Amino acid sequence: MAHVSLKRIIDKMKLENLTPELDISKVKITQPDINRPALQMAGYFEHFDTTRLQVIGFVEYTYMEGLPEERKNEIYSRLLSREIPAFVFCRELQPDSLFLKTAVENNVPLLMTKKSTSAFMAEIIRWLNVKLAPCISVHGVLVDVYGEGVLITGESGIGKSEAALELIKRGHRLVTDDVVEIRKVSDETLIGTAPDITKHFIELRGIGIVDVKTLFGVSSVRDTQNIDLVIRLEEWDKDKEYDRLGLEEEYTEYLGNKVVCHNIPIRPGRNLAIICESAAVNHRQKKMGYNAAQELYTRVQKSLAKRREEEDE
Repeated sequence: MAHVSLKRIIDKMKLENLTPELDISKVKITQPDINRPALQMAGYFEHFDTTRLQVIGFVEYTYMEGLPEERKNEIYSRLLSREIPAFVFCRELQPDSLFLKTAVENNVPLLMTKKSTSAFMAEIIRWLNVKLAPCISVHGVLVDVYGEGVLITGESGIGKSEAALELIKRGHRLVTDDVVEIRKVSDETLIGTAPDITKHFIELRGIGIVDVKTLFGVSSVRDTQNIDLVIRLEEWDKDKEYDRLGLEEEYTEYLGNKVVCHNIPIRPGRNLAIICESAAVNHRQKKMGYNAAQELYTRVQKSLAKRREEEDE
């Protein structure tokens, strides 16, 4: 099961640890959802998901402050006796001494942030959604072309890396070469990243490993990119019929999400970089509501209709 260590969350979100005496090295977060335990403070513990990170905002904090000592003892004991990964107090709010003491006794870490509750929740949920998203690795090259994430796939040695290098020379940005880690962050969005070990490197047969970031500068690379379009390179087959109009979109599927896919036949003399650029721009144009193939089809239909009218006259 995918997980993120609590220490990594503390470092990423710049949280202050209010219980440094507790060992947090084995605490893991396994889901991106968080919880604000307002109902639990009121004594309702049905359907309480203890695996979530618990966030205390101003409303929960003021409610806790107003509780009688006896009620605090009861609620804090019931709440903190569960195996909760951690509590985060927002707006630099400090837990009272009883809450702190009960948390330490039950080995529940307490953290604090300067951020407002809404801002912290939005940031942590977004980040955890990416880190805990379902993930697969595919063989290919991911490049940011005019803001469109283009995943280039195909058999080994067909020219994916060479196409990526030419695109980089043209001012586009490399995300990853050879291995693309694809994460499903929503039903509409796939994000591609590079494995840490091969980040910003390209392998060129006959030359070896090339460090793109060092050769072309930091503007030639990026760490993550949405996958908007797949270009599948394949050897040219003279007996195969290829789509020449593009009236109907073809799709490929990753982690249950459909992505537009173009099958591009490769033969000597074809400029892969300009094909990838054109495919990216054309895809963006379609998203903006203009389809060149549909426009051509409409023109042909109008021309045929006009000709028929002339013949009838």
